[in-house]
Amino acid sequence: MATVLYRLGRASFRHRWVVLILWIVVLGALGGAAAAFKGPTSSDFTMPGTESQRAIDALKQQFPEASGATGTIVIAAPEGATLVTDANKAAVMGLVQEANKLPGVVGAMDPYSTRALSQDGRYALLTVQFTKRADQVTKDQRAAYEATGATAEKAGLRVEHGGEVMNHEPEVGGKEGIGVVIALVVLLVTFGSLVAAGMTMLNALLGVGAGMAGLFALSSAVHLTSTAPVLALMLGLAVGIDYSLFISSRHRQNLVEGHAPDEAAGRAVGTAGSAVVFAGLTVVIALAGLAVVNIPFLTVMGLAAAGTVAVAVLVAITLQPALLAFAGQKILSRKQRKALTEGAAHHTENFGFRWARWMIRLRVPVILVGVLGLAALAIPAAHMRIALPGASAGPADTPARKAADLIDKGFGPGFNGRLALVVSTDSPDVTKAKAGEAIQTLTGTENLLAAAPPNFSRDGKTALVALIPKTGPTDAATEDLVHAVRDKLKTVGGADFAVTGQTAVGIDVSEKLSDAMPEYLLLVVGLSVLLLMLVFRSILVPLKAAAGFLLTVGATFGITVMVFQDGHLGSLVGLDQPGPLVSFLPILLIGILFGLAMDYEVFLVSRMREDFVHGESPRQATISGMGHGARVVTAAAIIMASVFAGFVLVEDPVIKSMGFALAIGVAIDAFIVRMTIVPAVVSLLGRAAWWIPRWLNKILPNVDIEGEKLREHLSAEPVKDPVSV
Repeated sequence: MATVLYRLGRASFRHRWVVLILWIVVLGALGGAAAAFKGPTSSDFTMPGTESQRAIDALKQQFPEASGATGTIVIAAPEGATLVTDANKAAVMGLVQEANKLPGVVGAMDPYSTRALSQDGRYALLTVQFTKRADQVTKDQRAAYEATGATAEKAGLRVEHGGEVMNHEPEVGGKEGIGVVIALVVLLVTFGSLVAAGMTMLNALLGVGAGMAGLFALSSAVHLTSTAPVLALMLGLAVGIDYSLFISSRHRQNLVEGHAPDEAAGRAVGTAGSAVVFAGLTVVIALAGLAVVNIPFLTVMGLAAAGTVAVAVLVAITLQPALLAFAGQKILSRKQRKALTEGAAHHTENFGFRWARWMIRLRVPVILVGVLGLAALAIPAAHMRIALPGASAGPADTPARKAADLIDKGFGPGFNGRLALVVSTDSPDVTKAKAGEAIQTLTGTENLLAAAPPNFSRDGKTALVALIPKTGPTDAATEDLVHAVRDKLKTVGGADFAVTGQTAVGIDVSEKLSDAMPEYLLLVVGLSVLLLMLVFRSILVPLKAAAGFLLTVGATFGITVMVFQDGHLGSLVGLDQPGPLVSFLPILLIGILFGLAMDYEVFLVSRMREDFVHGESPRQATISGMGHGARVVTAAAIIMASVFAGFVLVEDPVIKSMGFALAIGVAIDAFIVRMTIVPAVVSLLGRAAWWIPRWLNKILPNVDIEGEKLREHLSAEPVKDPVSV
């Protein structure tokens, strides 16, 4: 592989204009396709095969007027007043009439006939039924819905708009760009050259632009959740900058060592590019592997992110050497160019060498403190809870959150997590009887506040019963209630009973993801051992890497739970409402952190193995590997963590938690596991670290990530003097 990439790198360097023009054409074509075919994203997380989804599908067929999204308008009288006075009642009924005339609305039910009044008469709920599901409601329809209530507000009432119809994609503005700015600063410090830093950043931005354009071009044909493009953007930026950094750094090193520019670029792509391809491949495999969980929205999220990572790899190994050709000697710092001109020695021992010696000297306490410390950080993960967050967990200043808080205040948290019981039979009379029997059976169920009178479809064969819990939608007691209701309904018989609604869907999604997580973790760990066995021709090094990955994941889960679920230090990340982690976050973290962990493992440990194979002692090979890789890996980790951390500034709690967890995970894996525990463990293992049975070594294919065959091929060639480009 290294030899093929070496030739690709030299060809891209020599034909810089062709490569650049081709990528500009590709970017333009993808951008045009995105503009022409971009489709809507959705906040709906469907889960085929679950009871809640089965009920939703049944409603579309049997009770279509109740299968669309609902809006909940919350009305509150001033303190000391009620909504049952003639004046306030007239204002509320005027709002009902206004809502009934909205485009895309089936009807609005007034709170007096549905008894949706609080006990003190101060609060009321107006339910608005739309014909389409939330992701199909247009912006104009949503805007018209939000605009209702102006007359009621003039009459002195407070009006807030919430419900499913207010679900929309998270807004990604400019705040998260702070992470990109920090990344640029790190590149400047690392390279000491504005040209090198700017070119590396430009390469990454072009790659993420192409990846995102391609994703949006497919969005009309693929059902994208609202978080899928954000995850793709997050990962595309982070890995794009890192991969370009690795190749630029190796190119600079080759120039300093005296290679001609085209040769330096070819060798950079052949060696560092091989590691980039391998690292990118592991991320792509891990994300695409989410498909084995058999959850459609998670599969799409994984494939979307994997696509942007794949584009980032292609850009790094083709466009990057072309840009290096345009940069010429300016890719080097002034100090490096001066040293080359004067023929001065260029090698100095950096901090990485000294750090490696400290880790080896203190290896036993380093291993103990590192492992025990990360294990302690993982403790909060033992009580981790996952759920699909509702409006109550949204940003405090959004209309949906204001409505949810007002409902909580006037009616209790259970009204934000209402359940829907669907009763279906072949006879209207039987349906009516069974709906009544179900309500009677459920009466007295622990944590069930009330069951509303049933609503019937036009043919009377399907009934819809609203069940009101006492607790909120993400509360553990509500989850217990859903299971209790389903268990009790099994004793009724004679009808098809199914519990659904946003709360039930969230519970079903979370449970299926929880069940799938151990299997996926086992798959990822097994994959990491196999891949690293191919790369390092070793048994213990892959096992050590997998153990380090588990430490990273555990500590990341623990810290994220401590902040976002338990609320400790939540104000530092702008979190005002702690709660369960979003249900798909843990399994996504496993996949993403696996790929990134293997990234740093390869860049650090491959040099250790290379030097050991060429005759260095295990101790000296460890020092050499750390010394040559620590600076670049440090810069890469800071950049990646900064890009992820920039998304913590997004107000949406789902995006905020994803950015936080990924930033923490990268920092832990790079600085604690790979740069601290790894050199200590490798040096402690000594020669045993690189042992592999002969029979296994023979059957394993040689992927040549370190470029060993390439170096053998080029070793006979004379070193060329650097020339200008």
